Amino acid sequence: MLARFRADWSALNQPGEARYGLAVSGGPDSMALLLLAAAALPGRVAVATVDHGLRRESAEEARMVARECAALALPHATLTLALPAGAAIQARARAARYAALAGWARENGLVGLVTAHHADDQAETLAMRLHRGAGVRGLAGMRPVAAVPGNPALPLLRPLLGWRHATLAAVVAQAGIAAAHDPSNDDPRFERVRVRQALGGTQDWLGSEGLAASAAHLAEADAALDWAAARFFAASWQPDDEGDGGLLALDTRVPPALGLRLLERVLAALGADPAAPRGAELARWQATLAAGGVATLAGIRAQGLPEGWRFARAAPHRRT
Repeated sequence: MLARFRADWSALNQPGEARYGLAVSGGPDSMALLLLAAAALPGRVAVATVDHGLRRESAEEARMVARECAALALPHATLTLALPAGAAIQARARAARYAALAGWARENGLVGLVTAHHADDQAETLAMRLHRGAGVRGLAGMRPVAAVPGNPALPLLRPLLGWRHATLAAVVAQAGIAAAHDPSNDDPRFERVRVRQALGGTQDWLGSEGLAASAAHLAEADAALDWAAARFFAASWQPDDEGDGGLLALDTRVPPALGLRLLERVLAALGADPAAPRGAELARWQATLAAGGVATLAGIRAQGLPEGWRFARAAPHRRT
């Protein structure tokens, strides 16, 4: 197991002597990550547990992780949140968790955050996004190396994406550790739980390995689209002298998938808000331009012309 983890970590191409932060909740997956990383990366990891304050057991789970870290001579911090109950609790907890972990990593000079996402998680993610009608980027699923949500400069590392949950649970059991169990992982009110339960009954024909492999292939296709868009944009973008607009000289029959990536680059080049609309709104913008129309998105006015797409910052609305 340790040799496999070392190989998977090496594939992430991270700096050889840098220090990393492990996000460890106390569940079997993150405890396996703790054990494997402690053995494979001695002196190079610190650990944080986020206590969301949503369950009475969470404080003791954080203390359990702290005890295991002490036994392994690893630094540990408990990051305590105070999330109010209510709608969209999982989404709110996720955002608050990553924000707290990113702050902890910065304060401790850690160059990346490591999580225990695995092949079963990847399969669930792909199934959920298929249900929502996601495109290539979404269907590529989770990446081994990404950015921490809300903190694009901090790498998010997932060395366990090729591992099954059962394998990770066995690592913890063999170490004689009783991992924590979060009852929300069995609550069918949450979409991911419903998908997990559905996949669990169809492993013979819809196994997590196959879904995870498909996500990896789609990630390669997504990277290829980005590669093509970068080169097409460099050759076709003609900025105005003032820097507040430009022409994207292209065949208006450009495939929509490539056109969407080019529009993202135009928005970035013209300084649009990084949180500018994406998805369906961007697709409608692209369709309008391909048809020779005029439309505005994120403060950028665009027109489809025979020679390409013309862009300019839209004049602000005047209040009367």
